[in-house]
Amino acid sequence: MSQPKQAAQPAPQAGVNFDLTVGHVGETQAVSWNRRDIVLYALGIGSKETELDYVYEQSLNFRPFPTYPLVLGFKGEGSDTNVFAEMIASRGGTPGFPNLDPNTLVHGEQSIVIHEPIPAVSTPGWKLQKRTVGVHDKPSGLILEGETVLISPTGRKHATMTGASFYRGGSQGTGYSKSIGQKLPVTKPPSKPADFELQEVTTSTQAALYRLSGDYNPLHIDPSIGKKGGLPGAILHGLCSYGHAARAILRSVSPLEGQAASTDIVELKAMSARFTSPVMPGDTLKTKVWIIGKDQEEEDGKIKIAFEQEIVGGKKSLGGGYAEVIKVARTKQAKL
Repeated sequence: MSQPKQAAQPAPQAGVNFDLTVGHVGETQAVSWNRRDIVLYALGIGSKETELDYVYEQSLNFRPFPTYPLVLGFKGEGSDTNVFAEMIASRGGTPGFPNLDPNTLVHGEQSIVIHEPIPAVSTPGWKLQKRTVGVHDKPSGLILEGETVLISPTGRKHATMTGASFYRGGSQGTGYSKSIGQKLPVTKPPSKPADFELQEVTTSTQAALYRLSGDYNPLHIDPSIGKKGGLPGAILHGLCSYGHAARAILRSVSPLEGQAASTDIVELKAMSARFTSPVMPGDTLKTKVWIIGKDQEEEDGKIKIAFEQEIVGGKKSLGGGYAEVIKVARTKQAKL
């Protein structure tokens, strides 16, 4: 019996050598932000007018939402919009990596480990240090993993962020697969009802609002870009739905998180998830949270969480979610 023919693999672009890509340290990127940026981001991920600690700069405990550092690689030091393709190109090429259309780029995975909170306003000298920590060449596309560390002017690490970008149709046919970065656990939720659920309707302008935090990829505003890639139209940023999930995680530990009536502040220490299906602006998101462990060795014990997010009436949008938080009395929280 004859064997079915294998689909022809694409020929790699000239100069492709993923051994040169993995481990490459990129240029340092200067970044900055102010209170307006902090408020705009919080609103972009769905924070409500009652969450004054995140949306009102005169609130006694006003502070950046903990996942805010994730947008700094897109924003840089700028305060205006930018052309996404030009911004990507300006970073310079990555050795051994092919030249691919940035409009085919979608987010695959994202993690953040928060070493220390950031202040509400940056001072000169904040920067991002980047390196490539993985490449996976699959028949359906090419995955590039990057690690970004946010560093203060005094040289202290505040956040380590690792993301996986998927280039649709970018396969080079090499089958290459290597990662050198550290990853948070991929967690399967317990087979029991969630301990907490947060269901929220995104607005039809959610992506248009969120992009003002710095991610101007036209995939999230121009319907024609998405349709070229087989999507229904302009999709919501993965990091926007990720921010919605982060809000649910904090709320699961302190129901009034972000509100003046809350007696506790919940600090996010780590979070990771896979982006499994695109979200459209206007979709209803439901984030389910399970408390899977508590570390009581210290006075403020670490709470370990599994989570996932679904589009109500549709598919799962975030999977394999894992997070770690601690709860701190407001009187003990350090002034940012």
